[in-house]
Amino acid sequence: MARVFMKGCEAIAEAAVRAGCRFFAGYPITPQNEIPEYFSRRMPEVEGVFVQGESEVASVNMLYGAVQTGTRSMSSSSSTGISLYSEGVSYCAAARLPIVYVNVGRGGPGIGAIQPAQQDYLQATKASGNGGFEMIVLSPSTVQEAVDMTYEAFDLAERDNNPVLVLTDGVMGTMMEPVELPPMKTAEEVAAMKEARRSVSAVGHKPEEQVRILPGGVGGSFEPVNMAAAELYKSWVDKDVRVEEIMMDDAEIVLTAYGISGRIAKVAVKELRAEGIKAGMIRPIAIHPFPYKSFENLDFDRVKGILDVEMSIPAQMVWDIDHAVHGRCPIKECLRSGGELMTKERVMRAARELAKEVL
Repeated sequence: MARVFMKGCEAIAEAAVRAGCRFFAGYPITPQNEIPEYFSRRMPEVEGVFVQGESEVASVNMLYGAVQTGTRSMSSSSSTGISLYSEGVSYCAAARLPIVYVNVGRGGPGIGAIQPAQQDYLQATKASGNGGFEMIVLSPSTVQEAVDMTYEAFDLAERDNNPVLVLTDGVMGTMMEPVELPPMKTAEEVAAMKEARRSVSAVGHKPEEQVRILPGGVGGSFEPVNMAAAELYKSWVDKDVRVEEIMMDDAEIVLTAYGISGRIAKVAVKELRAEGIKAGMIRPIAIHPFPYKSFENLDFDRVKGILDVEMSIPAQMVWDIDHAVHGRCPIKECLRSGGELMTKERVMRAARELAKEVL
């Protein structure tokens, strides 16, 4: 298929439409506004529904209702808006509903800055809502990855009957790159996907069908629901860990980063190699489930230090890295936050300093 030049937010929206998404509800907030704007134009063309909710709370609950009809449904917001989604997403997790939503991150805490940041990592991976539920969380470093992840997110959500989050940031959302768009689901395919979910959808059933659609453990103990969910989460470790490892065979210094910081760190690794520093890189592509084994299995006789690169102060992903490394080598941080962008030069300077300390 021919490549097209698209902005990140618009490419995400188009990928969702092509995946069969036929309902979108959202509320304007920078820097994700191009997602609902694109849907508002595109949905009528595919006989879908676009709703601008009166708030983030309203939008996520519209998403809950739409997906319960068997319709592939999606929403998006940015950081502070995603915080308002937490109750509704928790309800969707309890009801085992396959929602897809996108966080185009901005600086915080509070209302923070409208510029890009990666300060929602812990919220996305550890505390997306009450009750301790978990989700697959994908984080692209290119617009092409954003397209591919969004397209696949609907399949993952329906496979597990569980929410899926695509966590990106304002750089990825507003930059433009050439992308190859995935195939468009036909009207027949969209109808078939909806029909396949009819037995667990609120679409009207005959009395003899005895279909019950309940949010989790209503009317009884919630413990069996939690136990079943825990088994689902354990299964991800074997089949859904996604990680890119670069020049790791002889690496003595390991850079690790995700999303836009991963893109920047990848360039830094190549230039550090040209300087004679044996740098490698571990890039989590799915930040949940986290690729713990990539760090646990490092040869710490050779690897002397790890540099965590994040657009977050304080660092957040470093908690997962430290959990995997267990103190077997130093972990240093290269950080920006609040809309201050990471640069290749900053990463390389921090890597050089780490190399001097440990080599």
